[in-house]
Formats: sequence, structure tokens, C-alpha cells
Amino acid sequence: MDFVTLGSTGITVNKNGFGALPIQRISDEDAAFLLRKAYDNGITFFDTARGYSDSEKKINLALKDVRDKIIIATKAPAIDVKTFWENLEISLDNLGTHYIDIYQFHNPSFCPKPGDEKGLYDAMLEAKAKGKIKHIGITYHRLDLAIEAANSGLYETIQYPISYLSTIDEIDFVRLCKEKNVGILAMKALSGGLITNTDVAYAFLMQFDNVIPIWGVQRENELDEFLSYQDSSPVLDERAKQIIEKDINDLGGDFCRGCGYCMPCPVNITISMSARMSLFLKRAPASFYFMEDLKASMLRIKDCTNCGHCKKNCPYNLDVPRLLQESWADYQKVL
Repeated sequence: MDFVTLGSTGITVNKNGFGALPIQRISDEDAAFLLRKAYDNGITFFDTARGYSDSEKKINLALKDVRDKIIIATKAPAIDVKTFWENLEISLDNLGTHYIDIYQFHNPSFCPKPGDEKGLYDAMLEAKAKGKIKHIGITYHRLDLAIEAANSGLYETIQYPISYLSTIDEIDFVRLCKEKNVGILAMKALSGGLITNTDVAYAFLMQFDNVIPIWGVQRENELDEFLSYQDSSPVLDERAKQIIEKDINDLGGDFCRGCGYCMPCPVNITISMSARMSLFLKRAPASFYFMEDLKASMLRIKDCTNCGHCKKNCPYNLDVPRLLQESWADYQKVL
């Protein structure tokens, strides 16, 4: 089993992190089964958020009797001090705990710092002094802000999308965090489902001893896949390197990561799926293309008014309307 120490936190856990966003889509019983199976097989790091509907409550339901043996990271979408404290208290109640191991600002539009006009970082420090949180973290989808947070010395962990499709600048960011003794929680380690070789994704991230991948788990077979790597750790061999090179050629560049910050769309296009259709067409089985809800969303691309909302709110500065039109053109070829 491979382990990672998360920067200055001193937290050492199994290299597999359980991403709890998907369990909001399944029943309490099914979620509890997955969470408990993960714990029983050595996974002790669980990442959730106030924004993931009932996932915090499901973690409490499944793991309340082993609270002192697990690490919980959750996130606050706070925009001011009042909502910060409200969110924190709700999370503590949902999780059935009196402390949170890593409390993260959830993708703010700036880097909170002591004494700034928002007062959010000062609230974090107060919460830490009161014992309600142990470590301060932040999540971002914008690289410039993530770099600012790493250089600030204020954050013990940063959650950011890292995978083998990451750019050179993003890999340099991982190295910067290593220099600054900042732990990285790697979200979207499968790039929102575009990466299908999980063993290669795991092997790639094994290179970085300050990074824990947060695997989003919804089904038992997905969990079993990651658990199997604990007994036989994949290696970055020639086969893996060839897969990475091919996927970078096929998928790299200006592609939608599926983060969802462009939503909601005024004409109800499911942008996080539809803008990636050109890429999914290269990888998914034919039956995937004709799912009724997906087909309905793709058809709505014709109703796009170019209002600019998605482009303005994309943290990766993508030309989202262009990606939608390209995906629509490619999709029509298989209809």
C-alpha cells in the first residue's frame, strides 16, 4: 500500500482518497456500503463539500464509529464571514463531529488572506483556534490563483485538477507545492471521465509524494479498481507512457474539464457534458451517444444564444460556445 504525507499538515494516509461527490446520487444504503468497504480496505481520506447535497451526512452514517481513525476534508462556499460560520456549523452537524481535519475554501474568486476586507481567512484562523478545524485548505480551478495560494504560505493543502492531461504549467505547480511544503488534493484525476486507463492515471500520480488523488466513486466496481492498486501498484512503464502520449495527442489542449462552473445555461444545455462530446465520441461505446437525456441536451445546442455566460464563468478561459458548436457538428455525424 502506498502512502502520502500532505505537506505541513503531517497527515499521512493511503494514496487513494475517496471523493464523495458521486455518492449524493445514490441511496444511503449504497453509499454507506461503499464508504465502509473503502475504510475496511485501508482508505482513510474522505473528501466532501457542503455543495455535495447529502454526502456529508452519508459519511457520518457510514463512518461515525471510526471518526478518530479517518481524515475528513470538506469545503465551504462562503462569500462572507456570516456564511462561513453558518456553513461550518452545518458541516459539523452533518458529519456528526466536533472538528474537521481539513477545511477548504471552495473555489473562491480570489485568494483569502489575513486582514483582507472579506475577513474569511481570519474566520478560518478563529475556527482553528476554537478547535473546530485542524488544517486550512483551499480549492481552485484557476491556476493563477492556485499558484498565489501556494506562494502565500497560508494554506496547508490546495485542491486542484491534476492528471496526466495536465499542462506543463500545472505540473510545475505541483513541484512548487512540493517546494512550499503544501499538500495537493488532486481532483479530476481521471479528467472528468475522459481518462479511462485508471491504472495509468494512478501510476502517473505516484510520481508525486505530496499528491493524493481524489477518486470520485459511485459504484462498487470503480472502488474495487482503485483498491486493487493497493496490492499491486501500477508502474509508469513504457506501455503507460505510450497511453499517456496518445491521450495527450487525442485529448490535450483546450478541452472542457467538466467542472460545471459555467452552469446554469439559460437554454438548459448540460454544458459540462455537451462541450466534451467530441472527446467522448473517441472513447465511449456507441450506446452512450443515444441516451435520451444526453441527446436532448445536445439538440439544445441549436438554441444557444451566445449570451456569453458560460465563457465568462469558465475558470479555464475556454471559448465554450465554440466547443459546443464543434461537439454538435461531430455529434451530428453519428446521428
